[in-house]
Amino acid sequence: MSSKRMATIMGVTYGIAAIMPFFVGDIRFIMHILIMCLIWAVVASCWDLIMGFAGIFSFGQVAFFVIGAYTSAILSVQWNVPSVVAILLAGVFTAGMGVIVGLPCLKLAGPYVALVTFGVHMTLMPVLRGEIGIALGSGGSQGILTIPPVNILGYTFSSANQIPTFYFTLFLSVVCTVIILAVIKSYWGTAFLALKDSEEFAMSLGVSAFKYKLMVFALTSFLTGVMGAFYGHYIGMLSTRMLELDLFCTLMVMLVVGGIGRFPGAILGAFITVTANELLAPLGAYRAVTLGALVVLLVLLLPNGVMGLWLKRSDAEA
Repeated sequence: MSSKRMATIMGVTYGIAAIMPFFVGDIRFIMHILIMCLIWAVVASCWDLIMGFAGIFSFGQVAFFVIGAYTSAILSVQWNVPSVVAILLAGVFTAGMGVIVGLPCLKLAGPYVALVTFGVHMTLMPVLRGEIGIALGSGGSQGILTIPPVNILGYTFSSANQIPTFYFTLFLSVVCTVIILAVIKSYWGTAFLALKDSEEFAMSLGVSAFKYKLMVFALTSFLTGVMGAFYGHYIGMLSTRMLELDLFCTLMVMLVVGGIGRFPGAILGAFITVTANELLAPLGAYRAVTLGALVVLLVLLLPNGVMGLWLKRSDAEA
């Protein structure tokens, strides 16, 4: 897909989101859904970049999100670091963790990378709940309950000020996804696709698998960590329940709905999935079953996601 078409889809999606507060700004539930859509659009796009374009089957995206959230919260609560600085530092720390996790993955094949990164996800909960996490300020099983909101020049962006917070989240989401788009359409993106399609052939042409795989781990971890940190300051509390499989599965549904490797399908998938998940909340225990059934139908009817349908129609018109 051309850069122009990708930018157009992103522009239309974010443009529609930008005018929504004019119609539903006084409905807190809908505004919260919109903010969460913008946050998860970035996280899903990062996962799409590393898995759909670079071909690295990393299952650690939620773990990096939680690492960013806890790092910023601990810096703000325990060390009184200003929220904006804490968010940036959390992104840098998460990027470093991404590189550390990525190093052993360089010598592994697809399914083994998935096992290693998912292992990071699974071990993070006992670490945060254990003595090490408590010593660092994670709050153990109770979590962190008093995270200060983002404050810029004396103005507070929190769940109490939803419209300004929405536009601040929109700004963050647009910046992050534009960076992802720029990477996809740059030499980096070409190198990712080359390594994904034929690593040996790409390396024979001088493409360094070591360099580019670490780069994609660092970049996606940084952006995911930043959004995780912002999420923590927006919600105001954190719990290790975020590491349960519900969130992981929901994020995977976003990719399937949008279309893996069909950016910006992940953005559309995030908006559709988060909205559907929230609207199905009254079903209680049957929500996951209903959402799962809808995903199965979607995979059968649209194996390439909503972006696959979009591209199919565009090709037919051409």
